[in-house]
Amino acid sequence: MTGEFEISVRDWVAANLPDALVNVPIGMYGVDSEDPQVVEAFELWRQRLAAQGWGAPTWPQEYGGAGLTDTQAKVISRIIAEAGSMNPIPYLAGMGVTMVGPTLLEYGTPEQKSRHLPGMASGEVRWCLGLSEPNAGSDLASLSMSAELDDEGWVLNGQKTWTSGADKSQWCGALVRTDRSAAKRDGISFLLLEMDQAGIETRPIRLIAGESPFCETFFSNARARKDDLLGELNDGWSVVKRLLQHERQSQTNAPATRSAATPVQDVAKRYLGTNPDGTLTDPDLRSRLADHLMDTAAHELTIARIMTDARGGNVEVSATASILKNSATDVAQGRSELLLEIMGNQGLGWEPGEYTQEEALAVREWLGGKSMSIYGGSYEVQKNIISKNILGLPETTQKG
Repeated sequence: MTGEFEISVRDWVAANLPDALVNVPIGMYGVDSEDPQVVEAFELWRQRLAAQGWGAPTWPQEYGGAGLTDTQAKVISRIIAEAGSMNPIPYLAGMGVTMVGPTLLEYGTPEQKSRHLPGMASGEVRWCLGLSEPNAGSDLASLSMSAELDDEGWVLNGQKTWTSGADKSQWCGALVRTDRSAAKRDGISFLLLEMDQAGIETRPIRLIAGESPFCETFFSNARARKDDLLGELNDGWSVVKRLLQHERQSQTNAPATRSAATPVQDVAKRYLGTNPDGTLTDPDLRSRLADHLMDTAAHELTIARIMTDARGGNVEVSATASILKNSATDVAQGRSELLLEIMGNQGLGWEPGEYTQEEALAVREWLGGKSMSIYGGSYEVQKNIISKNILGLPETTQKG
């Protein structure tokens, strides 16, 4: 059955992937090109994927998906990559396909699902998340942004930070305080709100890597409808815990870098040379490269095992996502460190010129990859989750 499905996917991709888009880099906001032919091809590709339900292939068809299994979804991604492209819809939807959408499928009302999921699955509506605040990072439950209910709906006031893509999003899922008299985790709710309104201001945050999706976001009497509450009132902590599990699950495919298409061992041979038998001249580097490749293979096999255990159905997101999130971080950061060492001084170039595009990209990804230890719940937070929920060790963090 899998063979027949793979053949059908190959046939569809061959017939529908525009030639102008083959081997053209695609980023989180689309193609970085001024060529009208490439821009038109990209939009056509998005529309075709959306019509096929492949923007979110495991979602029900009634919400814009294709009702496929996770295994089938991975087959689609692999075949599209082999054809020289990728599925841009999860990028275009921001936090929609990977985080807000799966949470809506579990907690949303029928009206909320019908209203929001198709736009995510087609990549036409981008979502951001209002979670962290200047004084509420790893201790997210200490957040202070408020939402009060009046006759017309919710009124929101406060500030969020690290809101990825907030300046380019149409909708936001925000964690807000709705009962200040309750214990800090008991007085929180999760609201859905439109970003295009006078009460919301976004300010992009620049990062050392030179590229950044992050913003500071300010809410001054911003509005949300009464029925934009996701889940139960004052039970937003349950909603966001599930949402963050989906986030960690989406971050487990390492190495998630644009330079990862070139095997690191091939880069090493090109820069450092080989012995007559084809092995690297540096035995210590050879050993550390082997360790890295084994770590990468173990990570990928673990993902495959979890998917197999699901017997072809949707993978249940659990605390094991924390293991994979940290493993993905180790693999991606380890690769970046090795690349810089292999390239030497050439790995420290910032702009093409004396440096190739590959070299300039290596240092940016090394710097940008440092954030993997922080976003989506820090490396240390994941260890706390693993120790408590998997190993059964006693709670050691501050309770609230």
